[in-house]
Amino acid sequence: MKFQMPQFIDVEDKIFGPFTLKQFIYLAGGASVAVVATQFLGIFFGLLVASPIVILALALAFYKINNRPFIYTLESAFKYITKSRLYIWQKKESEETKEGIGKGEKFSSLIVPNLSESKLKDMNWNLDVKKKEDEQIGR
Repeated sequence: MKFQMPQFIDVEDKIFGPFTLKQFIYLAGGASVAVVATQFLGIFFGLLVASPIVILALALAFYKINNRPFIYTLESAFKYITKSRLYIWQKKESEETKEGIGKGEKFSSLIVPNLSESKLKDMNWNLDVKKKEDEQIGR
């Protein structure tokens, strides 16, 4: 039994002509603010007051930053402004490193495993035996 997999799931449906529901709401909100402002304040002052809101509505509806809608940028900016931030400028040294530096000793955090001569011989023998077995089998 075959099933059709949905494709283009990240594309929003166009509901109001060429606009999605979100775009239509942003544009309708901006237009309604402009109409109300011009009715109460007159044409000049109404457009002067409503122009930043209309520009914001246009940006929310159409402008994308890094292929992401502008609303996500506004959300990130709002979170950045409102939340507290923690700045750490210097790394605190542990007491071991302070003591080692004070005594003139070198402190190394790198741990190198010790291989004794017998372990090296065993590893070499294993490699030689495996190599010869592979040759005999014909690999």
